[in-house]
Amino acid sequence: MRVRSSQKVSIGEKLGYSLGDMAANLVFQMMVIFQLKFYTDIFGLDGAVAGSILMIGSISAIIVDPAVGILADRTRTRWGKFRPWLIWTAIPFAIFYVLAFYNPGIQDKSAVALYATISYVLLMTVYSFNNIPYTSLGGVMTSDIRERTSITTIRFIAVTIAQFVVQGLTLPLVDNLGQGNQQRGWVTTIGLFAIIAIFLFLITFLVTKERIQPPPMQVKDIKEDIKDTVSDVSWNSMALLTFAIFITLSMWGSAMNFYFQYNIDQKSLYDFLSLFGLEIEQKEAYSIGYSVFNMTTAIVQFIGVICLSRVLANKYGKKKVFIISLSLTAFFTALFYIPSPTDISLIFVLNILKSLAYAPTVPLLWAMIGDVADHIEYENYRRATGFCFSGITLALKLGLGLGGAIAGVIISMFGYVSGGSAIQNESAMEGIRLVSSIVPAILFGVGVLALYFYPISKEYNENMQAELDARRRLAKEENIE
Repeated sequence: MRVRSSQKVSIGEKLGYSLGDMAANLVFQMMVIFQLKFYTDIFGLDGAVAGSILMIGSISAIIVDPAVGILADRTRTRWGKFRPWLIWTAIPFAIFYVLAFYNPGIQDKSAVALYATISYVLLMTVYSFNNIPYTSLGGVMTSDIRERTSITTIRFIAVTIAQFVVQGLTLPLVDNLGQGNQQRGWVTTIGLFAIIAIFLFLITFLVTKERIQPPPMQVKDIKEDIKDTVSDVSWNSMALLTFAIFITLSMWGSAMNFYFQYNIDQKSLYDFLSLFGLEIEQKEAYSIGYSVFNMTTAIVQFIGVICLSRVLANKYGKKKVFIISLSLTAFFTALFYIPSPTDISLIFVLNILKSLAYAPTVPLLWAMIGDVADHIEYENYRRATGFCFSGITLALKLGLGLGGAIAGVIISMFGYVSGGSAIQNESAMEGIRLVSSIVPAILFGVGVLALYFYPISKEYNENMQAELDARRRLAKEENIE
């Protein structure tokens, strides 16, 4: 008797799964865009010190992330391996999120730096316990190639919405909720996002289902899990790609905040915004202008993800689409070095082109990592989804910390004055321009290089999935008999 479990996933389950990443990105986008500048301008820390804190938080993941992956793979509950972690971590995640953006009244700069380090490490740790099981869950909901791409496409539509909210509304919310008190505005805004995140994690837990299980005869062996994963060429390629991309996203996201406040002529920005009927005061040009810039990014990526990603991936394969898109992204990023402080229109045009080029890659990264987990099983007849995803998440977090650290160190070396100074010298602004353009463009190029070693082409993936499906059906038939 041949029994085959359905690998189709309902639209409701796809939407429910996507809400988990929307919740995580209410935190993640804040760390990428605002954490470095929050430390320099609200906590008053030197740029190099602030960057070092981000790096320490990421280094802590070297121990935490693999342990979480191993633990998740060995979790046994009636809800599955990965889903329960969303509930177990939701409230701690929210609490540590608030603490990372809150100063309980510490005045001494060394004590502030210590508090910031501890709170950030705790946030990164609970992020691991939440996000590694979450991303692993996406790898076991289906083995169907098109369904997996569909799941990640919908997931990253939700991510783009979170990006729109965080990047576009944070500064206006801080101003309005703080009523002149920046610290109160920040903690209130973060608290609001944290509460929303708890409810989104709950929905994801309730509506998702785990369908792919390890081979029935697989013996638990940590050494084998590690060896099978780190020796896999597709995993190494994706780890390097993820590392390079998230160094770049962290660096560029942090740098553009400084770029808008100090490198752009505020009168020109005010005049540009006025063309669109925005009735603001000139002193609000930075906060509103930067928010509009980020909203533009989110909207263009949203359109690109919906209209381009799934269609292009299904036609040409994930690898080919990723290489072309990331190459174009690197090119348009480098061009941000060109505009003068008054070239506001050019800055926004470059952002639209960069965002459109990058959009197809947004959902493909995690779909490809799901393919990597399958590839490890295909080659070794063993599956360790949690450990596979934990290694990629570790690369992500190391990149996130290193990108913020590089940005902080470079602007500090070029003479950036922390504390929210209204004026920076020409050297400091040159440093800001470099970490907003040339440096991240080079690192995007590293990601392109990593993709050339990724072996899972469209045809290879189709053959691999057919073989894995046959193995799973045979194992199920043997169990039934």
